[in-house]
Amino acid sequence: VQLQASGGGLVQAGGSLTLSCTVSASDVKIFAMGWYRQAPGSERELVALIYTTGLTQYADSVKGRFTASRDTNKNTVGLQMNDLRPEDTAVYYCNAGHFIAGGYENFWGQGTLVTVSS
Repeated sequence: VQLQASGGGLVQAGGSLTLSCTVSASDVKIFAMGWYRQAPGSERELVALIYTTGLTQYADSVKGRFTASRDTNKNTVGLQMNDLRPEDTAVYYCNAGHFIAGGYENFWGQGTLVTVSS
């Protein structure tokens, strides 16, 4: 499984950015796709995750500002980020996961930096 993310960059507070990720998973049945982020000195945290059931899970800190979308035909996942704040500054990682015998396996993209200036 390979994940290729694009987007990110530098934006002023209140601005918007869009992230996109293409997942190449020909022999794997992906259960969930989404985004995590990691700020300097912090652990990686969930931003948004879309399940095949249709449920989308968001971090409380981004609810109402970020919107995740998934195109199952193209195997892509996007993240529209509005009203960005300096605390949103982080490396954003595309994520896809599936069930395996005895557990769950995650795959990660290379990470893309989002910097929000005040």
